[in-house]
Amino acid sequence: MSQLVPPRPTAILVSVQTPDISDEQHSADLAELGRLVDTLGYEVIDTLTQRRETLSKSMVLGEGKLKELAALTGGRGYVPSAAPAKTDKARIRRGEGPEGEDEGPDEDEDDGDPDRPRRPKVVVVDHEITPSQARNLEQATGVGVLDRTGVIVEIFHRHARSREARLQVELARLAYVAPRLREGGAPSERQAGRGAGDTALELDRRRVRDRMAEIRRELESIQRDHGTRRHLRHGTPTVALVGYTNAGKSSLMRALTGSDVLVADQLFATLDTTVRALYPEAHPRVLVSDTVGFIQKLPHDLVASFRSTLEEARNASLLLYIVDASDPTFRGQYEVTRTVLREIEADQAPSLLVLNKIDRVEPALREALSAEFPDAVQLSALDPADVASLRQLIIDRVSKAFVEAELFIPYSHHAVVAALHEHALVLRETHEDEGTRMTVRAAAEVLDRLQAQLDAGVPAQ
Repeated sequence: MSQLVPPRPTAILVSVQTPDISDEQHSADLAELGRLVDTLGYEVIDTLTQRRETLSKSMVLGEGKLKELAALTGGRGYVPSAAPAKTDKARIRRGEGPEGEDEGPDEDEDDGDPDRPRRPKVVVVDHEITPSQARNLEQATGVGVLDRTGVIVEIFHRHARSREARLQVELARLAYVAPRLREGGAPSERQAGRGAGDTALELDRRRVRDRMAEIRRELESIQRDHGTRRHLRHGTPTVALVGYTNAGKSSLMRALTGSDVLVADQLFATLDTTVRALYPEAHPRVLVSDTVGFIQKLPHDLVASFRSTLEEARNASLLLYIVDASDPTFRGQYEVTRTVLREIEADQAPSLLVLNKIDRVEPALREALSAEFPDAVQLSALDPADVASLRQLIIDRVSKAFVEAELFIPYSHHAVVAALHEHALVLRETHEDEGTRMTVRAAAEVLDRLQAQLDAGVPAQ
């Protein structure tokens, strides 16, 4: 007999549509939030939206919509301190409504009855909200509250694998949690330790600050190591795959390099930058890097934390902007990627737009995309022929930056010959009495470095 899978915890999505947000963008944002919440492990059972000029400074929603939300969650629909003046304060403290009836969720709480409507266990707001807004919503609804930033940070936390990624995410989580410490704890808890000179809240803040400083020191050490490795690769052409989360970067990375990078139909499945050689190996060697994906309203703390990871994009010879052509909102996603890279000054390299998942697009729409993006490459990362064509295009593109040179390498410096075969395109090679004469095409940095070694008379390492 098969075991029953326990139901996933439930969530309700909440969003305010302001005048500057179109209906199409609002729907796309909510759909994306739903996928984020699903990735986090929740089942979305309802959505509540409201049109407002701005978010309510205290509650996000207006009074009417807040009561509607509370009816779905089993909450009071108001913050106790903001209750009507005639309400008995003692009843509020006991969690009772104005008439003495408990408006908490215990009577209608999920009890396994399949015919009873399921109530959400968490409210997820499609905005970045303040700690006080979150606290007020929790008190009014009787359930936990997460904003979009909190959801993304938690997904990053669960998906981080390498030490660097875990540290980067922990730093972002602490930056997110730190201001919310002001809202937590009962008065007695906040005053604990007064005789010792510090409140519990002050001690918590100090611990957070100390841990953040410690993480920054550890990341600086890791980043120095990465810098050393990038220096050793200096002159080797590198192609960086950048784009929106779940656009297919990891699938394309696997197809181009033959590597076993994780491929999953999830948002932010890949957080660690992976660098592999193009396969079958090209001459000269070309490296491909897969970077963390982007998303609308990506929290600034996460962008800052992953700045070092995105150094691969900053130092790339070619940027491949990967988009999911089957997603109607890919144009906005493409712009989000370009904007974030521009913010961290990583958009200077030559670039190429890749319309991925084209196998899911109707022929008529493919023609329209060809007219709209004439220089873009249309492909499916699952089609070997498409991948082979892209591989050759990559080699042709990075080779355009190469310069041609003739070098004479004494036999005492034979290691330079090996280096040229690895990092340059050898056009001609002849062996003479004193050494080898080679005509090559390579990156100027490679030629300058090897020529300097020859001029100094120091054998290449």
